[in-house]
Amino acid sequence: MSVVMSKAIDVVAGIIFNESGTQILLSLRKPEQHQGNCWEFPGGKMEPSESQQQALVRELNEELGINVLQCAPFTEIEHDYKDKKVRLFFWQVSQFSGNPVGREAQQLAWFNLNELTELEFPAANKPVVELLLGKSTG
Repeated sequence: MSVVMSKAIDVVAGIIFNESGTQILLSLRKPEQHQGNCWEFPGGKMEPSESQQQALVRELNEELGINVLQCAPFTEIEHDYKDKKVRLFFWQVSQFSGNPVGREAQQLAWFNLNELTELEFPAANKPVVELLLGKSTG
């Protein structure tokens, strides 16, 4: 009997900075969602035919109603939640147009970098928070 390894779900997420580069936009996962009631970097699943950047632009438009104007790859993380494996591609979004709104009825908020340590994140997001905090102090 062979064990079938489940394929990781590819997800893109935006680390969205405000105009001054001092705050990051986060969304709160709904209680019924996987890793519910945790703050996260907005994004979503990649379609098979999409590049990471195409998926990021589409997801942030669908979820937040913004248009990404400038972005760059930040980091990639693989995480096994036991019930699902995810491969997250984080992109830094330094410029966008539009006013972010929770198009999926999710709560949004801007946070200063030093406030991130006080928030609950999905486990796969925690290394990104550590990288951001390391970058902000060095």
